[in-house]
Amino acid sequence: MDTQASIRQIALSQLANQFQQQGHAPEAAQQMATLVILRADFDLMSAQLSRLLAWLEVNHPALHQEALDLAEATRKEFEQRVQLG
Repeated sequence: MDTQASIRQIALSQLANQFQQQGHAPEAAQQMATLVILRADFDLMSAQLSRLLAWLEVNHPALHQEALDLAEATRKEFEQRVQLG
C-alpha cells in the first residue's frame, strides 16, 4: 500500500471511530467518513487545478487558454459519459 493510500485509510478509520463515538451506527459512520475523505480529495484537486491554471496564466500565457480549453473539453466528455451511464 502506498503512503497516500495508507494515510487515507488511517484518516478514514479515525473519522469513522469519531462518528461512532458520537453515536452513529458503524455502517453510517463508515459512510460519513468516506464522504468526508472524498470531499477533502475533491477540494484538494480543485485547489491544485486552480493554482496550476493561475500559474500558467502568469508564467505561460500562451498555454493558459489551451489549458482552459482542455479542462472544458474534459468536463464535457465527463458529462457525456455520465449521461450514457
